[in-house]
Amino acid sequence: MTRPIAPSKRKDPLARTPRPLLPPSARSRTAHGLTLAAAEGRFALQRCEECHTFLYPPRDACPHCLSHDLPFTDAPVGGTLVAGTTIRVTNDTYFRERMPWRQGIVAADCGPSIIASLHGGCVEGSSVKLSLQLDKAGQPVAFATPLEETSNMRDDPQLRELTADPKHRRILITDGRNPVAPALAKALLRAEATHVFVGVAEAWKPFAGEADLRAIEGVEIVPLDLTDEQSVADLAADIGAKVDILVNTADHTRPVHIFDKGAARRLTETLDATLAGAMRLAQAFGPVMLARGADGTNSAVAWVNLLSVYALAAQPAFGTMSVSHAACLSLSHWLRTELRPGGVRLMNVFTGPLDTEWYQTVPPPKVAPGQLAEAVVDGLRRGLEEIYVGDAARDICARLAANPKALEREGGL
Repeated sequence: MTRPIAPSKRKDPLARTPRPLLPPSARSRTAHGLTLAAAEGRFALQRCEECHTFLYPPRDACPHCLSHDLPFTDAPVGGTLVAGTTIRVTNDTYFRERMPWRQGIVAADCGPSIIASLHGGCVEGSSVKLSLQLDKAGQPVAFATPLEETSNMRDDPQLRELTADPKHRRILITDGRNPVAPALAKALLRAEATHVFVGVAEAWKPFAGEADLRAIEGVEIVPLDLTDEQSVADLAADIGAKVDILVNTADHTRPVHIFDKGAARRLTETLDATLAGAMRLAQAFGPVMLARGADGTNSAVAWVNLLSVYALAAQPAFGTMSVSHAACLSLSHWLRTELRPGGVRLMNVFTGPLDTEWYQTVPPPKVAPGQLAEAVVDGLRRGLEEIYVGDAARDICARLAANPKALEREGGL
């Protein structure tokens, strides 16, 4: 049985903050097929197109028929733990601080034997569930969990090391005026987050959902204007060392077509609120989170960006939003690289049209704020890097992979 983790104690301000260390990160280019699967929460292995054998570890030729046609394919997740061991001594600096560490050999139902890290509830000879997780270095590792849910399952120290579970963590939601903010705050608190800070610019201006937000126990409204560099810097100086997960909900959705009068001004306003705002957040909060990647059990662990799926396929009616979110996506790739040395993962959440006033004329299916909030919590608990919320987002993702030119001609619909 896994012991429940305890909330972190008040930190001694004079104590040295441990420097983040990363696990070994060398992988072959072929092995990054596992990286893609792990980032999206899929269990995928190479499968030979000639003899239909699943392979592990990744390789460039099938050992059975020497075929080079080895695409990564979603595989059955079941397996049997053949042998397990507990490693107590190592020369690796990252794992030395995390001993003991359980590993074992799992005979996968699809064929290969896989060396995997083990959840504390796994027992030799029992059935287990395999998954691919991203470690602190952003590299894929195999992980085995018990087939049946166990007590305090998510509190397993090895699983928590490979995810970004909100439990006992402090979270900043950057824009409380976003209609998803109340639902997101409630979902995070249900996931046992310790405290949720919610940024609000010009708090004297009322907004829809304000009363609901202020009524939530565990939520603290803080001043934050992403268009004002000083406002962002002041908040980072005040609570930067307390933020374990940052959820950037900044948005500026305004329907406009490219030939409309004032479209350039609208684009500039949108970019300032989203792209430039994200850059200000990165400069103010990024260094602190980077330094706190190993700050005890509840260290800085994740940065979350809420993006429209139209960042991947422009929607003409929401052109400025498509452009700004596409730019924010590019910035997120840059930021992910900068945060990785601290073991802080970055998760992009691509969502279809939200069920809010700005998407009034867009036909269903739409994404309810509560649906988006639950997806964010699930993505953090699973340690993902990319998630797609809603039928429209998943459809665009699939069509983009199949034929991006067809999707372009159809206007992202």
